[in-house]
Amino acid sequence: MSHDPRLPELRAALEGYTDPNLRQTLREAAAIRSLEALPGGGFRVRLVFGFPIGGYRAELTAALTRHVLAAGLDVALAVELETNILAHAVQRGLAPLKGIRNVVAVASGKGGVGKSTVAVNLALAWAAQGARVGILDADIYGPSQPIMLGLAGQRPRVIEGKRLEPLRAHGLAAMSIGFLVDAEQPMVWRGPMVTSALNQLLGDTEWGELDYLVVDMPPGTGDIQLTLSQRVPVAGALIVTTPQDIALADARKGLRMFEKVNVPVLGIVENMSVHVCSRCGHAEHVFGAGGGERMAAQYGVRLLGELPLDTHIREETDGGRPTVVAAPDSPRAAAYLELARRTAGELARRSRDRSGAFPRIVIEET
Repeated sequence: MSHDPRLPELRAALEGYTDPNLRQTLREAAAIRSLEALPGGGFRVRLVFGFPIGGYRAELTAALTRHVLAAGLDVALAVELETNILAHAVQRGLAPLKGIRNVVAVASGKGGVGKSTVAVNLALAWAAQGARVGILDADIYGPSQPIMLGLAGQRPRVIEGKRLEPLRAHGLAAMSIGFLVDAEQPMVWRGPMVTSALNQLLGDTEWGELDYLVVDMPPGTGDIQLTLSQRVPVAGALIVTTPQDIALADARKGLRMFEKVNVPVLGIVENMSVHVCSRCGHAEHVFGAGGGERMAAQYGVRLLGELPLDTHIREETDGGRPTVVAAPDSPRAAAYLELARRTAGELARRSRDRSGAFPRIVIEET
């Protein structure tokens, strides 16, 4: 391997590049694993990121090439990517779940904003990008993930009489109360029973090793949601809203709930942001415009995505093949893939879990 006098200048330029998902420079993220000159000319840089990198290499290579060119370096750049998804800190007094690196809650202040559709496509996007992902349908009263994942009517297998084996669909491990009861059976349960059921679904499921477990939370900010937020070790939460004022008012309550229980809010997702007519291409903000952006600015969090209002999304989820798997190359799927990378990048910026880095001290009387 040859030495090239431009190496120090190139490294400095690369270290100054700000990754849009992390909102950090490569230096701040300690992302540069190695940089070397190639015998035939050009350079190879190895980068490691704390989020799934599937499908990101071509986009990042083009961006880095433009960045170093702007710094006065016209070089051929070969980019190699690695991923290192770490466990991140959860609420004080709770420990991360065994085998699950990060629990991410998808919540909304009210129903009808498309929270479950966002949750399932977020999970599928992470899986498509190379992560190990599960989804827990925590909406005990109105579970929708069995239909969205094409698993309606199926039952999980019981392992050794006490553990549940999650069902699998499109690369996801999935668990829902909807797998255990008849679809038309109403869940006439009080809050403590709902909380107990969720804890069992979460703790008694053989999830295996996961990078992310997406929890599709029940809508609202009542006692059930608050109890779940206090008992489930969550690394971060997304708040789903639509642009209209009435939805934003409830979304603010959801955000404040997570703040009260010390769950970091990773950002806001504005669903049904714009409708594009399938016939003429006219774009219209049916529910208003800019609401999610204003809310994100008000609370100092990130606007993670503005998702389209598209009849295909509804048809695909109703048919058991959500958009990310039904139409992976479509613009509507691209919006979910971008949301997933931004969300994982935002989580990667957070404090890491250090509970396993210290020995456990036990004091005994003698």
